[in-house]
Amino acid sequence: MDLDTVDWQLIQLLQSDGRLTFSELGRRVSLSAPAVTERVRRLEQRGVITGYAARVDASKLGLPIEAMVRVRVRSLDGPRFRATILPLPEVVSADHITGDECWLLRVRCRSTGELETFVERAQRYGETTTSLVFSSPVVSRPITRPS
Repeated sequence: MDLDTVDWQLIQLLQSDGRLTFSELGRRVSLSAPAVTERVRRLEQRGVITGYAARVDASKLGLPIEAMVRVRVRSLDGPRFRATILPLPEVVSADHITGDECWLLRVRCRSTGELETFVERAQRYGETTTSLVFSSPVVSRPITRPS
């Protein structure tokens, strides 16, 4: 995909603050607001920019327990696991991965009891390994232009 320096600058700025106006983006990259608008729309149409979202503090929303749950789903249970476990509100991200486990789930819960209930549900589909998250020093690091 052919992205120039200005496209990469816009991507960096929008990853840092998706609420920047086209005027402010233009000021920062030395382009007019209409030129920036066109570039951003093109990045959206090409699927480079896939959306905008607010970052929230889950613990302030009553979800202080964060855990990584690795699941080795039995092959015949895969479709039921996808249909039953992945839509649960505790699951904030899910990655289908290679290795011993085939799923890596990041979950948020109100209590360790709620986490235990979630893990027991996931165990219906295979073996699990659960790790509590102490801290997350790197969260959604912006993607930068390859060297």
